[in-house]
Amino acid sequence: MAAILTVIFPNYGVVFVCLLGASITLYAIAFTKVRYRKINELADYLYQIYMGDFTLDVRDYKEGELSILKSEIYKLTLRMVEQNELLLKDKTYLADALSDITHQLKTPLTSISMMADLIAAEHIEDMRRLEFTRHIHTQVERMRLLVTTLLKMSKLDAKAVELKQEPIVLCELIEQTMEPFRIIEELKEIKVHIDGDKEASCMGDFPWLQEAISNVLKNCFEHTKVKGRIEIQYWQNAIYSQITISDDGEGIDEEDLPHVFERFYKGKNANPDSVGIGLALAKQIITGHNGSIHIISEKGKGSKFIIKLYKVTKLSQSMSS
Repeated sequence: MAAILTVIFPNYGVVFVCLLGASITLYAIAFTKVRYRKINELADYLYQIYMGDFTLDVRDYKEGELSILKSEIYKLTLRMVEQNELLLKDKTYLADALSDITHQLKTPLTSISMMADLIAAEHIEDMRRLEFTRHIHTQVERMRLLVTTLLKMSKLDAKAVELKQEPIVLCELIEQTMEPFRIIEELKEIKVHIDGDKEASCMGDFPWLQEAISNVLKNCFEHTKVKGRIEIQYWQNAIYSQITISDDGEGIDEEDLPHVFERFYKGKNANPDSVGIGLALAKQIITGHNGSIHIISEKGKGSKFIIKLYKVTKLSQSMSS
């Protein structure tokens, strides 16, 4: 029997090697086809992403290099979706902002144009000419304030300004911020009471925080009647430094409260010359200092602004110039 097998298969080793080689070759061909198919699927997936279709899910939970690659591509897709949504939001915001700015500038520009035409008339009296000139000056100042504030907000939006992190003594911040309001305080006979911990401090950018608090004070002075009262208190604890600014003015309607810090929002009791961006800028600056601001108000009983600046070693929003 052995002799017969030896005649039929003279070399078992050669046969085994041939069979093994054939098996490996077939496996390699099949494996390569599978890899090519998966690579083609990935190519199709990437093309769909290129065409703007981010709804496909290429993930699988198998082991292997292609599975890892699929997972990484899917992560990249999610990131692209987020970036696309942010770009759409920015585009919408920019369109809304331009619309708001156009609306805000249209009124003073129209007024200035009319006053200029009236001043140019030969028959106009000197007193009327002087009145129109003062009116033009008022509108120009309003436009200057609007443009300046919008530029500041745009810089913060674009992260084109770096908020410093320096120690600030709260009493010094408040005293210096109050200086421009001393004349109004005297003219309206408003009693301003300031009280707090002289050692209280925070970390931040002095000029920007001064701008924020100034806008809050401006709102309080505008809505406080003659011989009214404004209270400013400040202190700190282990978590945050707090500044509260209260007035006994006319207060804010309940329906207006959720919109107080929105850009270009003007409530029922807003000053006719207000453009509705002062408090929005204040919130943007305070938020940029890892802080928060909210308001408590009741119609006819005044308003209270509560500013909290949380203690951190680094500003939560680092803005590179």
